[in-house]
Amino acid sequence: MYIKRILLTIVLVGLLVGGIFAYMVYGTFFTPNTSFANEKAFVFIPTEATFDQVKESLEPLLEDMDSFTAAAERKGYTANIKGGKYAIKKGMTNNDIINTLRVNNISVKVSFNNQETLEDLAGRISQQIEADSASLLASFKDVDFLKDNGFALENGIAPYIPNSYEFFWNTSAEEFRKRMLKEYEKFWTVERQEKAKKLNLTPKEVVALASIVHKETAKVDERPRVAGVYLNRLRKGMLLQADPTVIYAIKRKTGDFDTIIKRVLFKDLELDSPYNTYKYGGLPPGPIAMPDISAIDAVLNPEKHNYYYFVANVENFGYHMFAENLVQHNRNKAQYIRWINSKNINR
Repeated sequence: MYIKRILLTIVLVGLLVGGIFAYMVYGTFFTPNTSFANEKAFVFIPTEATFDQVKESLEPLLEDMDSFTAAAERKGYTANIKGGKYAIKKGMTNNDIINTLRVNNISVKVSFNNQETLEDLAGRISQQIEADSASLLASFKDVDFLKDNGFALENGIAPYIPNSYEFFWNTSAEEFRKRMLKEYEKFWTVERQEKAKKLNLTPKEVVALASIVHKETAKVDERPRVAGVYLNRLRKGMLLQADPTVIYAIKRKTGDFDTIIKRVLFKDLELDSPYNTYKYGGLPPGPIAMPDISAIDAVLNPEKHNYYYFVANVENFGYHMFAENLVQHNRNKAQYIRWINSKNINR
């Protein structure tokens, strides 16, 4: 009888201990452990982050950090941390959170357009993914990468087609560059390449001309007409005489790409730069900015006409007046000069 009591006591104690242990395990793994009011919150885990960094990122989101730490250690997460962006949903348990941090790296939308320089592009992208601007710029300007893929520093911005793309937040600079090269190659379909060939232009030359068209007019519906003007000039062997190339040449010489130049002066036309299309024939060595897709397609699908000249239309701002000959152009230009003088725009 005595032995039975001892055994029963042992069993009861075992059940009690087991119950306490089960309760603790349940509390550690399966009790909701979020402290925010919104439906979800996002956490960014850096590449090669330590567990302390993970805890620091999660601190504002959790009710009980000790239970999360215990669960993470038991599940082996502390030795298998993966960088990325993760969504923590309201009411998640420690088990849910750890499973999410293991496998549910979510993508971010990366958008860019109209960057003038690789420096601008690097700064823009670094605001959207983990890679910093210095590493991005170094990868963009990597001489071996450029040479291996048929580019140079002068046209190094060409592979980056403005658009919105899905990336993982922890994408490296080299991974970003590699993906953009693939997108560039995908963009240049057989159809687009054939259109470029019919214009006697390479894809890189198309991008260079598109950058001028892009800078000349913000009106998408006018871009095919402007592209037609420049293509007419190229076919006839005329100088492009594009003011945006002169402005770019000035910025390139001064190193100040933030300067605003509203008026190109006669003295500017004498600037000795391969980007000055008043002084040098043909296309500039590379794009003067990053053209958007509408400008590229405008060059590939130009309006067919006999215009060789154009000037800003002061009666329909944003658009231009086009002319087939110099007499007509000078008449249109005189109207523009009177207007710009009346506004005292000297630079």
